[in-house]
Formats: sequence, C-alpha cells, structure tokens
Amino acid sequence: MAVTVMGAVLVGCGSGSAPDKASPDRTGAASPQPGNPLDGIAKKAPTMAPGPGGLTPVFERGLRPAAAAKAEKTVALTFDADMTADQGPRAAEGERFDNPALISSLRRLNVPSTVFMTGRWAEEYPDQTKAIGNDPLFEIANHSYSHYAFTSPCYDLPTIGRNDMRADVDRAFTAFRKAGARNVVPYFRFPGGCYNDTALREIAPAKMTAVQWDVISGDAFTTDADAVAQQVLAEVQPGSVVVMHCTRSAAPVTEEAITQIVPELRERGYRFVKVSELMRGAPTERGGRG
Repeated sequence: MAVTVMGAVLVGCGSGSAPDKASPDRTGAASPQPGNPLDGIAKKAPTMAPGPGGLTPVFERGLRPAAAAKAEKTVALTFDADMTADQGPRAAEGERFDNPALISSLRRLNVPSTVFMTGRWAEEYPDQTKAIGNDPLFEIANHSYSHYAFTSPCYDLPTIGRNDMRADVDRAFTAFRKAGARNVVPYFRFPGGCYNDTALREIAPAKMTAVQWDVISGDAFTTDADAVAQQVLAEVQPGSVVVMHCTRSAAPVTEEAITQIVPELRERGYRFVKVSELMRGAPTERGGRG
C-alpha cells in the first residue's frame, strides 16, 4: 500500500505477536522489565474501534456536521517532543531537545494540550516529563521510544525493524511510568507521520489510536514565528488537530508563534482542547487505509 505522510516534521530527533522484551537498541540501554507497559494509562481516554482487519485506527481530526453552524469551535494543539535513541551524545554536548518556555507559555495562556513524547526524551528530561504528566492541563501520548521510522523512506530517519515496533512503543510507555507521569493516554503518533498497514498491524495489540493531524504548523527548522502563526491561522477549522513541536533546538520559534495563535483563535471563538476531548463523542475520520 502507499504510505500516508502528512507534511513536514522533525527529523533526527516484523509480523506476529509482540515480543516480551524490547530488542537491544543502538544506545545499549536496558530493555524494559516484563509486565504490562500499559499499566497506569488513562483508562477513560476515548479510543477508536480497530480498523478493518484489526488494524490500529487512525484519527486525523474531529468532524462537525456541515449544517451545525452553531457547533462549538474546538481545536487541539499537539506538540511532538522528539529525541531519537542515538542523540544522547548531542544532548551531552549541550543541545536542548526540550522547551520549558513553551510549556510555561501554554500554562500562562491556559491552553490544554497533548504532548506526543518519545521515550528517549522522557529519559533525558524525567523531571519535565513528570511535571507535564501530572499537570491536568496536559496529557502525554506515545511518539515511540526511539523516533525511528516505522516505514521507509521517511525523512532520512533510521528505520525500526518490523519485529521491534511493538516493543519500541511499550518501551516509551515504560519510560513515562518510570518518570512518574500519570496523565498518559493510549494514543500514538508515528515518527515522521509515516506508516503503512504493516506498522498499523504490528502495534495493534497495544490497543492505541494513532493520531495524525490536518494542520501542519511548519515550525520545524524555521526561525520565522510570524510565518508559523499565519500558516496555522489560515488552515484551522473546527475539530482541527495542529502538529507543532516541543524541541527547542529544532523548532526554536514555537513558543513565540503560539503567543500569536492562541489569542487570535480565541478571538475567532475557538476553544482549545486536548486530543482526548476532541475525540470524545465526536464523529471521526479515519486516515490511512481500510
């Protein structure tokens, strides 16, 4: 099948049942301990029913009936906290993959948000992971452990093996739990937004909903905050999912852009919600393949 890839994203940073332990990765880090990595995941967060053939369902945006002119305008701002499994040396040399100023601004502006976090990011910044994951304003969703691509080609990302996909997902949930994050939801965003039916099938036992987006902010690798804000404001519709980033070194103007985006969308009558609220009770559109 053709790969569905929706827009520019941060780069860098097997079949059968899932293995009990994660395969060794390039960092040599220990595999997660046996057990259910989904323990502690928010049980009340809505998920979509599996797709045809039991594939992981894919959510792209909440739809509002065309005739419902008075329907509430909601939008979900989502932030990918990207760090690949092999970027530890860069972090040790001082590169910052976090963005505390962005999180502070979201708090100051009171913007509920969903952070799609890699397990490697959570290991690098456990205190921030715990703070984000215990703040009711936010929810943490899974962006893989390694930020390696689940299909290829995908923006020059390293590619994870088919038989390691489920273990990589589980390992990220384990990292969130070890950091002490509580507001964790069973949602998954493919690194690079790249996936195919094989990937959807391999992670299906985790019983997650994959979450894509319909609005690309363009914040990755840009220094023009005005352009990011203008792009988002031009494309947002009721029920939109906006993809942005929480990675200071690779998306340095995101915090500045949201200080323009949030007031303007509120002026237009929009209310900001987490993905879990956007998904709850709303008609949905399934991306990917049936």
